[in-house]
Amino acid sequence: MQSKPADIKAMALFLTVAFVAAGALGAIQPATGIPAEIIQLTQFGPALGVGLAALLWPSRVRQLLAGSGPGRAGRGALLLVTAPLVIALSVGAYAALTGDARFTRPEAPFALIAVAQLIGACGEEIGWRCFLQPLLRTRFGPLATSVAVGVVWGSWHVQIFGRHPLYAAAFLTMAVSMSVVLGWALEEEGAGRLPLAGGFHALINLGLLLFMDEESGAVLPMALFGASCLAAAGLWTWRSAGRTRRAPARAEAAAWARAHAPAEAGTDARAHAPARTSPIMDDAR
Repeated sequence: MQSKPADIKAMALFLTVAFVAAGALGAIQPATGIPAEIIQLTQFGPALGVGLAALLWPSRVRQLLAGSGPGRAGRGALLLVTAPLVIALSVGAYAALTGDARFTRPEAPFALIAVAQLIGACGEEIGWRCFLQPLLRTRFGPLATSVAVGVVWGSWHVQIFGRHPLYAAAFLTMAVSMSVVLGWALEEEGAGRLPLAGGFHALINLGLLLFMDEESGAVLPMALFGASCLAAAGLWTWRSAGRTRRAPARAEAAAWARAHAPAEAGTDARAHAPARTSPIMDDAR
């Protein structure tokens, strides 16, 4: 499906505002006195982009934010379980390699940080997973869409490019991998996308803050975290892509069973069913 001109304009506006507003908010944060470990104001750049797009294309933005289906409770639960598993794998690998659990005690109360991180994560995810993801999904498949959003999302963290190239590469790997996990988990999800995406994102941020010392720019912990996220993305892709491939086969089998089921009145339903070629011969027609 080709994107409508309005969709292209909305996406361009969103991305412009998300990047520019994030830079402006980051510049004024020191003047506010709000510690970065509690919340980073840059996280609200994507939300501002969605807000401005909603002023110009209100019905389209409402449609995108509403989602495309009822979702699956199992996927949401598995998504939220994936985050602590990724953190545990990263921490375990780092401890095995260095003998150090690398726990960083925050200066602010943990409850305050956790709530603020959730709010900030939702400020990002309303843009990345609730607006940009479904907008691109109208044109591309789930995996390609998730990778594209992940690249944009990772690049939006422009400060990483001022650090060691290996750190930047590991961070981008983490961002793309997390985007793939979120994309599969939220496929056909409705209005519940924001709390699920925000919750997963906040848990990952807390793991980076408490165990990976993200702000230090150290390469090894970020590399291990990126590798753990990549493993999670691989498992989600294997599980979800396999299910997607099996869905047409299940639908075909169900249709065949209905066509060959006995009629209620005792007559042979096959006499009334349309002629059906073998699935093997479908491509020859």
